[in-house]
Amino acid sequence: MSLVFLLVALPLGGGFFLPLLDKFWEESRAKELLAWAITLTTTVLAFLSLGWRGIYQMSGWPPPIGINLVVDGLSAAMLIVVNAIALLVVIYSSKYMEDWTPTGKFYGLFFLMLAGMNGVILTGDMFNLFVFLEIASIASYALVGFRRGGEELEAAFKYLVLGSIGSSFVIFGVGLLYAATGNLNMARISLVLAERGGGGGALIGITSAFFLVGFGLKAALVPFHAWLPDAHSSAPAPISAMLSGVLIKVLGVYCLMRVFFNVIGIGEVQANLLIWGGAISMVLGALLAVGQEDFKRLLAYSSISQVGYIVMALGIGGSLLLRGEEAIAGLALLGGFFHLINHAANKALLFLNSGAIEEATGTRDLSKMGGLFHRMPLTGMTTLFGVLSIAGIPPFAGFWSKLIIIVAALWGGFYPEAAILIAVSVLTLAYYMRVEREAFFGPVPDRLKSVREAPAMMNLATVVLALGAIGLGALYLPGLRELVLQPVSQVLLEGLRYARMVLGG
Repeated sequence: MSLVFLLVALPLGGGFFLPLLDKFWEESRAKELLAWAITLTTTVLAFLSLGWRGIYQMSGWPPPIGINLVVDGLSAAMLIVVNAIALLVVIYSSKYMEDWTPTGKFYGLFFLMLAGMNGVILTGDMFNLFVFLEIASIASYALVGFRRGGEELEAAFKYLVLGSIGSSFVIFGVGLLYAATGNLNMARISLVLAERGGGGGALIGITSAFFLVGFGLKAALVPFHAWLPDAHSSAPAPISAMLSGVLIKVLGVYCLMRVFFNVIGIGEVQANLLIWGGAISMVLGALLAVGQEDFKRLLAYSSISQVGYIVMALGIGGSLLLRGEEAIAGLALLGGFFHLINHAANKALLFLNSGAIEEATGTRDLSKMGGLFHRMPLTGMTTLFGVLSIAGIPPFAGFWSKLIIIVAALWGGFYPEAAILIAVSVLTLAYYMRVEREAFFGPVPDRLKSVREAPAMMNLATVVLALGAIGLGALYLPGLRELVLQPVSQVLLEGLRYARMVLGG
């Protein structure tokens, strides 16, 4: 546990140090090598954290007085998702970003965003959750506008305005929670509310509403999704992969999990809002994706839809937990987190490939592509793997996570929700098959006959993610399931267990 702070300290130090290298070694590869070293170290620490359970006390002050970092089944699994994808994105970026402005600024912002995400995952304090959330958010605003073109700056400004509104709702929620409990430590807040019989009155109800709006905006749930299509399509491909792959899940979905299952406690109203917020996001995101010709905007709307799956699973799990059906609730929560892992890997893969395609063809317009399987076979094959996994085609990993959520919904009596899950999966397959037909199959247009495969370092990252599109399905096998997925559902099912681990007793 003495190494936990490095998951925040290393990327935070990199965020401040790497831009300085632009002053001394502008053309040096030292920046890329240092970026690789930082992300490799944090990824190794994240995998090691699967065996850790406990807290790291900052300056030796015990909670609830001092600030503490907490590692449990949920935070350990989330750390692996974030840092593993960050490592692959850094590998991809070493070639993709080499022709851009001095890369030290890019890596500086990238590592500030990574430090913020790791801090959100680890913190045991509500105010520090807001601080880390803002570090990650502000860095991501700058990264969306990194190209400094008109479209990029407009998207970054829209993202900044709406993101700031979301952050305002979060900090107001933190203030109301402090007013209601007199504490900022998550574990202590949980016990205070439990001592009141799980209630908290109107003030806690208002606090829940603030958090639903704030974190819902960060997760781009409908109707808080307006910033996402512009931001994700305008950002450089590595940043699009991070935004869609992990950022919206950490700042939005993870925070909803932690706050509503381990801090405030989930109620029937919150559970129903999550169910139907997820359902509306699934349907609307998929319908909006159908008509898109811009490849990256299609992927962005797909992210809105797929996050809806995860949020609906959380709502179903919360509702079943309130009914006392813990076994089925655990299955729904496990399926939701399993889909979070799969979507993070698959969407990172597709956004990275969209960057390779845009670099090679000079366009994101699907109608101006065609026959790319002949010119970019490796990119075409890895894209196909990601598409089939997101669409839920067996034996790809996305099929298993969707199947678990659907089975949990049927066993729990959520029949309309199960029908929506199945219908959106069919719709997802339809618009992704259109992508395959227009971009990769058919004759090669004359202007694309000189197109060549992406560089090796970019392909290395996408091949690893494509292997994950199949291999991640093994997470539900005995052994890996007990190591990775079940600890997540146990943390969410046993809300007070989090407080007991932090405070003892």
